[in-house]
Amino acid sequence: MSLLIIGGTGTLGRQIVLQALTKGYKVRCMVRNFRKANFLKEWGVELVYGDLTRPETIPPCLKGITAIIDASTSRPTELESLKKVDWDGKLCLIEAAKAAKIQRFIFFSAQNVEQFESIPLMKLKYGIEKKLQQSKIPYTIFRLTGFYQGLIEQYAIPILENLPIWVTNENTYIAYMDTQDIAKFCLRALQIPQTSNQIFFLSGLKGWVSSEIITLCEQLAGQTARVQRVPLIILQLISNFFGFFEWGQNISDRLAFAEILGTENNFSKSTFDLYKMFKIDSDEIIQLDDYFLEYFIRLLKRLRDINFEDVQKQRNLIL
Repeated sequence: MSLLIIGGTGTLGRQIVLQALTKGYKVRCMVRNFRKANFLKEWGVELVYGDLTRPETIPPCLKGITAIIDASTSRPTELESLKKVDWDGKLCLIEAAKAAKIQRFIFFSAQNVEQFESIPLMKLKYGIEKKLQQSKIPYTIFRLTGFYQGLIEQYAIPILENLPIWVTNENTYIAYMDTQDIAKFCLRALQIPQTSNQIFFLSGLKGWVSSEIITLCEQLAGQTARVQRVPLIILQLISNFFGFFEWGQNISDRLAFAEILGTENNFSKSTFDLYKMFKIDSDEIIQLDDYFLEYFIRLLKRLRDINFEDVQKQRNLIL
């Protein structure tokens, strides 16, 4: 099976690429910037030029391809590219996939997406879900929660740099996942016929509230966090007045999806059944506390190495 992966340089995309290569898939990545994607070529990926904002570049990328994995997305604050990439571009991709008789199209959406059509990115993702369902292309859609990787920027780095951490006053449990584990589910879907034409709510095994993550980071960093709380009602009022993604990029990056992820859902009740269907043992899943522990261990090692290098330089200067 040959795969075309879109968004292969991203946080999730590169994990999918790496695991696909490990499993022996022939992998091609559609990229706009070959220099930025050079590391993928070094891994053994075939790079082809393609741009979702230039429809004529898409069909050549699909020649000889069996399945498409679309891990690309605009940032919520990139309002100009949202329609061009996440709507117009993906509609062109779906049409090209139909013409190429693609056997599976895997698309990543977001948790509770159907409840937030007032939010531009969510509206577009939900719209693409519908277009895929209407396309007659065999599809698999994963609705995701947050990534562990995003929590590093949101919690760990601010604590280490003594910067404020912005959180809401809600205590909703969110079952974040490591992108490595999401990649496992993605590739396993290609091997299980029953996953065709299905939407899956994919989440981790344990939910976490912000206060628990902050406490964990404080313990591992040996530092106290500066927590700034924004009541969810204030967030809603500001978003309604200024536009959800236009009221301060730094803060919105951290809080933009607080309302989305904080909405009650029932998919956690079927999480274990989902894991069973995909033949993935829960022991294989990376836990959040283990992920943070490894991050801080690697960080401290790097700091020790830097300190050792500085000492060596000073000794050389003295000698």
